[in-house]
Amino acid sequence: MAARGGRRLRVLVRAADGDRGSFTAELAAGLPALLLFLLAGLTAVNAVTAQAGCLHAAREAALAAARGADGGAEGGRAAPPGAAVSVSVDGDLAQTTVRAPVRMLGGRLPRITVVATAVAAVEPGAHEGSW
Repeated sequence: MAARGGRRLRVLVRAADGDRGSFTAELAAGLPALLLFLLAGLTAVNAVTAQAGCLHAAREAALAAARGADGGAEGGRAAPPGAAVSVSVDGDLAQTTVRAPVRMLGGRLPRITVVATAVAAVEPGAHEGSW
């Protein structure tokens, strides 16, 4: 019986030897894909954060322009770094647009531009002009 049990052990050891190095190969193939998903996820979080900042800046600029103040300056203070703020007053509506570039993680990839727009009704008595 001892010989028979020893033979089984040898067969199991030989079967396990056939998988040697497979973990290393799977890791080498899967690690770049995992890194790509991580960079894409972090870029998405960065874009959503910049979008929220642009929306906040557009609202501030629209409200300031509706009150008769300089909406571009107000929006510029609240906007993310590198953002462009444009304000237009047409009749009884003040419309602002904020555009901000978002750098993709990885450095050499093209930038994404997020845009937010807000509209506010011009308050009665607010002076009209071009901002």
